Amino acid sequence: MDLTDSAPDASIDAAAVQDVDIAIIGAGPSGLFAAYYAGFRALSVLVIDALPEAGGQVTAMYPEKMIYDVAGFPVIRGRELVDRLVEQAATFKPMYRLGVLADKLTYDAEKPVLALSNGESWRCGAIIITAGLGKFTSRPLPAADAFTGEGVVYFVPHLNAYEGNDVVIVGGGDSAFDWAQSLCGIARTVTMVHRRDRFRAHAATVAHVQTLPVEIIVNAEVNRLHGDGQVTGVEVTVKGAEPRLLPADAVVAALGFTADLGPLAEWGLELDKRHIMVDTRMSTKQPRIFAAGDICEYPGKVRLIATGFGEAATAVNNAAIVINPDAHLFPGHSSDV
Repeated sequence: MDLTDSAPDASIDAAAVQDVDIAIIGAGPSGLFAAYYAGFRALSVLVIDALPEAGGQVTAMYPEKMIYDVAGFPVIRGRELVDRLVEQAATFKPMYRLGVLADKLTYDAEKPVLALSNGESWRCGAIIITAGLGKFTSRPLPAADAFTGEGVVYFVPHLNAYEGNDVVIVGGGDSAFDWAQSLCGIARTVTMVHRRDRFRAHAATVAHVQTLPVEIIVNAEVNRLHGDGQVTGVEVTVKGAEPRLLPADAVVAALGFTADLGPLAEWGLELDKRHIMVDTRMSTKQPRIFAAGDICEYPGKVRLIATGFGEAATAVNNAAIVINPDAHLFPGHSSDV
C-alpha cells in the first residue's frame, strides 16, 4: 500500500487540522531525545504515546532498574533517565499527547496527516516513529485467572512498596532476574519460580542473583494463589513432588509480553516482523516518515538505548532537510550555540 499519492481523508475537517514540523510517535528514551534534538533545530514538535506517562518501556516496565550502558552515566535508574530526558526536551517546549494512539495516516499536499485516537488531526512536515516495541501487553499468569484479589503485578513501578514483604517472582527472563536483584534487601524474602531449569536472562545477572539470599525454584509450576482479597500465598508444584505453599504478600508475574505495531502496521511501511525497515538516513519506505530506536531495523542493528539516541539525531537531521531543502544536514555542535 503506497500512501504517497493518497487523497486527503474526506472524514477529516481540513479546517480542524493543526500543523507541526515533526510528530514523534513514542515517548521512550529515543523519542524524548528526538524531541530535544528537533527543538535544537528550531522545529516544532508533537510527541504522541499510547502510554499515560512519558518514558515508554522504561517507565512502564523497569523504572527502578539500574541502567549501565548510557554514555556519561556509570549507572542511572530508569526513572531518573526518563526525568532527565523530559527535562532536556522541555528546553524547547514540545507538545505532548499521552494516552493517545497515532491511528490513521493520510497525505495532504505531500505532507503526512495523522489522525489521533483523541479526535485530533495533525499535518506534519515529517514523522519519526520511535515506538519501541509498538503496543505491548503483558503475558498473563494462568493461575491468577481464578484469583480475584490484589497483589499480582506484572511490573514493579516502586521498589519501596514491597519493603518487608514476601515476594514471589514468576519467570526466568531478564525482567524476573532484574526484579529479584533489585528487591533483594528491600523485601523480607524473594523467591523465584521458573518452569524450566534454564534461564533466558543474561548469564552474568543469573550468576549474581544465585549469590544472593534468593531462593530459585526450577522445573516448577504455579498452581494456585491463596488469599481473600489480598494474596497471602502461592502454591507451587515441582515435577513429581507434592505441592508447596510459599508465603507471598505480592506476586510479580515477569512472563514477558506480546507486542504488535497496532495501526502502524497499516501504514504501508516495509516491515520485518514487528520492526520497521529504514535506510542510512533512518528513512522508511513512506515519504517524510522516519524511524529510530528499537522499532527500526537495518543490517547490523544493535538494540541499545545509546544506539537509539544516535538514530534519533540522524532521523531529525534528515527530516529537517526534507521539511526545508535549504537547511543544512548538520546544524553544528550544540556547544557552538
